[in-house]
Amino acid sequence: MRFDVACTPAPLTAFPSGPGELWFEVGFGGGEHALALAGANPGIGLIACEVFEQGLCSLLARLVPEGGEAETPLPGNLRLWDDDARDLLRHMPDASVSRLFLMFPDPWPKSRHAKRRFVHPALLPELARVVKPGGIWRIASDDPTYQAWVGEVLAGQSLFDVPPPAATRPEGWPPTRYEAKALAAGRAPLYWEVTRRG
Repeated sequence: MRFDVACTPAPLTAFPSGPGELWFEVGFGGGEHALALAGANPGIGLIACEVFEQGLCSLLARLVPEGGEAETPLPGNLRLWDDDARDLLRHMPDASVSRLFLMFPDPWPKSRHAKRRFVHPALLPELARVVKPGGIWRIASDDPTYQAWVGEVLAGQSLFDVPPPAATRPEGWPPTRYEAKALAAGRAPLYWEVTRRG
Protein backbone atom coordinates (compact mmCIF):
# COMPACT_ATOMS: atom_id res chain seq x y z
CA MET A 1 0.00 0.00 0.00
CA ARG A 2 3.00 2.28 -0.41
CA PHE A 3 2.48 4.99 -2.97
CA ASP A 4 4.26 3.99 -6.18
CA VAL A 5 6.46 6.89 -7.25
CA ALA A 6 6.05 5.72 -10.86
CA CYS A 7 2.46 6.97 -10.59
CA THR A 8 3.57 10.53 -9.84
CA PRO A 9 2.71 11.91 -13.29
CA ALA A 10 -0.87 10.62 -12.80
CA PRO A 11 -1.14 10.00 -9.04
CA LEU A 12 -4.78 8.86 -9.04
CA THR A 13 -3.71 5.76 -11.00
CA ALA A 14 -2.08 4.49 -7.79
CA PHE A 15 -5.54 3.80 -6.34
CA PRO A 16 -7.60 0.81 -7.48
CA SER A 17 -10.69 2.51 -6.08
CA GLY A 18 -10.69 5.00 -8.97
CA PRO A 19 -10.98 8.16 -6.84
CA GLY A 20 -12.22 11.46 -8.17
CA GLU A 21 -9.69 13.64 -6.36
CA LEU A 22 -6.39 13.47 -4.47
CA TRP A 23 -5.88 14.44 -0.82
CA PHE A 24 -2.47 14.60 0.86
CA GLU A 25 -1.58 14.42 4.57
CA VAL A 26 1.86 15.48 5.80
CA GLY A 27 3.11 13.71 8.94
CA PHE A 28 0.18 11.53 9.97
CA GLY A 29 1.59 10.66 13.41
CA GLY A 30 -0.47 7.78 14.81
CA GLY A 31 -2.61 7.59 11.68
CA GLU A 32 -6.03 8.18 13.28
CA HIS A 33 -6.66 11.34 11.23
CA ALA A 34 -5.66 9.67 7.94
CA LEU A 35 -7.81 6.61 8.63
CA ALA A 36 -10.80 8.78 9.55
CA LEU A 37 -10.42 10.77 6.33
CA ALA A 38 -10.10 7.65 4.18
CA GLY A 39 -13.05 5.97 5.89
CA ALA A 40 -15.38 8.96 5.68
CA ASN A 41 -14.47 9.84 2.09
CA PRO A 42 -14.40 6.68 -0.06
CA GLY A 43 -14.45 8.71 -3.28
CA ILE A 44 -11.03 10.27 -2.70
CA GLY A 45 -7.48 8.99 -2.90
CA LEU A 46 -5.36 9.87 0.14
CA ILE A 47 -1.58 9.84 0.26
CA ALA A 48 -0.57 9.83 3.93
CA CYS A 49 3.08 10.65 4.67
CA GLU A 50 5.09 9.80 7.78
CA VAL A 51 8.85 9.38 8.14
CA PHE A 52 8.88 7.92 11.65
CA GLU A 53 8.64 4.14 12.00
CA GLN A 54 6.57 4.37 15.18
CA GLY A 55 3.83 6.29 13.36
CA LEU A 56 3.86 3.91 10.41
CA CYS A 57 3.61 0.90 12.74
CA SER A 58 0.78 2.55 14.66
CA LEU A 59 -1.29 3.10 11.52
CA LEU A 60 -0.59 -0.38 10.15
CA ALA A 61 -1.52 -1.94 13.51
CA ARG A 62 -4.88 -0.15 13.33
CA LEU A 63 -5.43 -1.46 9.81
CA VAL A 64 -4.24 -5.03 10.30
CA PRO A 65 -4.88 -6.62 13.71
CA GLU A 66 -2.25 -9.11 14.82
CA GLY A 67 -2.99 -12.47 13.27
CA GLY A 68 -5.46 -11.01 10.77
CA GLU A 69 -3.00 -10.25 7.99
CA ALA A 70 -4.55 -12.68 5.52
CA GLU A 71 -8.19 -11.63 6.03
CA THR A 72 -8.01 -7.87 6.52
CA PRO A 73 -8.79 -5.82 3.40
CA LEU A 74 -6.76 -2.65 3.15
CA PRO A 75 -8.47 0.61 2.15
CA GLY A 76 -8.30 1.01 -1.61
CA ASN A 77 -8.27 4.78 -1.27
CA LEU A 78 -5.21 5.02 1.04
CA ARG A 79 -1.54 4.96 0.08
CA LEU A 80 1.42 5.58 2.38
CA TRP A 81 4.66 7.47 1.80
CA ASP A 82 7.45 6.76 4.28
CA ASP A 83 9.83 9.50 3.19
CA ASP A 84 9.90 13.30 3.18
CA ALA A 85 6.53 14.61 2.01
CA ARG A 86 8.21 17.65 0.44
CA ASP A 87 10.18 15.44 -1.93
CA LEU A 88 7.02 13.71 -3.14
CA LEU A 89 5.09 16.98 -3.50
CA ARG A 90 7.84 18.37 -5.72
CA HIS A 91 7.13 15.54 -8.18
CA MET A 92 3.35 15.94 -8.18
CA PRO A 93 1.67 17.46 -11.24
CA ASP A 94 0.39 21.01 -11.17
CA ALA A 95 -3.01 21.47 -9.51
CA SER A 96 -3.24 17.77 -8.60
CA VAL A 97 -4.09 17.99 -4.88
CA SER A 98 -7.58 19.03 -3.73
CA ARG A 99 -6.86 19.00 -0.01
CA LEU A 100 -3.64 19.21 1.98
CA PHE A 101 -3.44 18.42 5.71
CA LEU A 102 -0.80 19.37 8.28
CA MET A 103 -2.04 18.32 11.71
CA PHE A 104 0.05 19.21 14.78
CA PRO A 105 3.47 19.06 13.13
CA ASP A 106 6.78 19.07 14.96
CA PRO A 107 7.18 22.78 15.77
CA TRP A 108 10.98 22.77 15.46
CA PRO A 109 11.00 25.43 18.20
CA LYS A 110 14.65 26.51 17.93
CA SER A 111 15.20 29.37 15.51
CA ARG A 112 18.10 27.55 13.84
CA HIS A 113 15.66 24.75 12.93
CA ALA A 114 13.05 27.06 11.37
CA LYS A 115 14.05 25.94 7.87
CA ARG A 116 12.73 22.45 8.72
CA ARG A 117 9.19 23.71 9.32
CA PHE A 118 6.73 22.58 6.66
CA VAL A 119 5.00 25.96 6.72
CA HIS A 120 7.86 27.94 5.23
CA PRO A 121 8.05 30.87 2.80
CA ALA A 122 10.37 28.91 0.50
CA LEU A 123 7.91 26.01 0.22
CA LEU A 124 4.72 28.02 -0.32
CA PRO A 125 5.16 28.47 -4.11
CA GLU A 126 5.58 24.70 -4.49
CA LEU A 127 2.46 24.04 -2.43
CA ALA A 128 0.54 26.62 -4.45
CA ARG A 129 1.65 24.87 -7.64
CA VAL A 130 0.41 21.48 -6.45
CA VAL A 131 -2.85 22.54 -4.74
CA LYS A 132 -5.53 23.25 -7.31
CA PRO A 133 -7.28 26.63 -7.36
CA GLY A 134 -10.01 26.50 -4.74
CA GLY A 135 -8.21 23.64 -2.97
CA ILE A 136 -8.07 23.58 0.82
CA TRP A 137 -5.03 23.44 3.09
CA ARG A 138 -5.77 22.63 6.75
CA ILE A 139 -3.18 23.35 9.44
CA ALA A 140 -3.48 22.71 13.17
CA SER A 141 -0.96 23.42 15.93
CA ASP A 142 -0.96 23.75 19.70
CA ASP A 143 2.56 25.18 19.93
CA PRO A 144 2.61 28.97 20.49
CA THR A 145 5.90 29.39 18.61
CA TYR A 146 4.59 27.48 15.61
CA GLN A 147 1.24 29.26 15.75
CA ALA A 148 2.99 32.63 15.60
CA TRP A 149 5.20 31.36 12.79
CA VAL A 150 2.23 30.11 10.74
CA GLY A 151 0.44 33.42 11.21
CA GLU A 152 3.52 35.38 10.12
CA VAL A 153 4.27 33.20 7.08
CA LEU A 154 0.66 33.16 5.86
CA ALA A 155 0.32 36.91 6.37
CA GLY A 156 3.31 37.49 4.12
CA GLN A 157 2.06 35.66 1.02
CA SER A 158 -0.59 36.14 -1.68
CA LEU A 159 -1.10 32.57 -2.93
CA PHE A 160 -3.70 31.43 -0.38
CA ASP A 161 -6.72 33.16 1.14
CA VAL A 162 -6.24 33.07 4.91
CA PRO A 163 -9.21 33.68 7.20
CA PRO A 164 -8.44 33.93 10.92
CA PRO A 165 -7.77 30.56 12.58
CA ALA A 166 -10.45 28.88 14.65
CA ALA A 167 -9.87 28.34 18.37
CA THR A 168 -11.92 25.12 18.46
CA ARG A 169 -11.72 22.21 16.05
CA PRO A 170 -14.12 22.90 13.17
CA GLU A 171 -16.85 20.43 12.31
CA GLY A 172 -15.64 17.76 9.93
CA TRP A 173 -12.04 17.78 11.19
CA PRO A 174 -11.21 14.34 12.65
CA PRO A 175 -9.51 14.53 16.07
CA THR A 176 -5.94 13.40 16.62
CA ARG A 177 -4.12 12.05 19.66
CA TYR A 178 -1.80 15.07 19.55
CA GLU A 179 -4.79 17.37 19.89
CA ALA A 180 -6.05 15.31 22.85
CA LYS A 181 -2.63 15.56 24.52
CA ALA A 182 -2.54 19.31 23.95
CA LEU A 183 -5.97 19.86 25.44
CA ALA A 184 -5.20 17.63 28.42
CA ALA A 185 -2.06 19.67 29.06
CA GLY A 186 -3.99 22.95 28.88
CA ARG A 187 -2.57 24.09 25.54
CA ALA A 188 -4.86 25.90 23.10
CA PRO A 189 -4.76 24.62 19.51
CA LEU A 190 -5.44 26.84 16.52
CA TYR A 191 -6.96 25.57 13.28
CA TRP A 192 -6.38 27.22 9.91
CA GLU A 193 -8.29 26.44 6.73
CA VAL A 194 -6.74 28.34 3.86
CA THR A 195 -7.82 28.27 0.22
CA ARG A 196 -5.64 28.30 -2.89
CA ARG A 197 -6.39 31.41 -4.89
CA GLY A 198 -7.39 30.97 -8.52
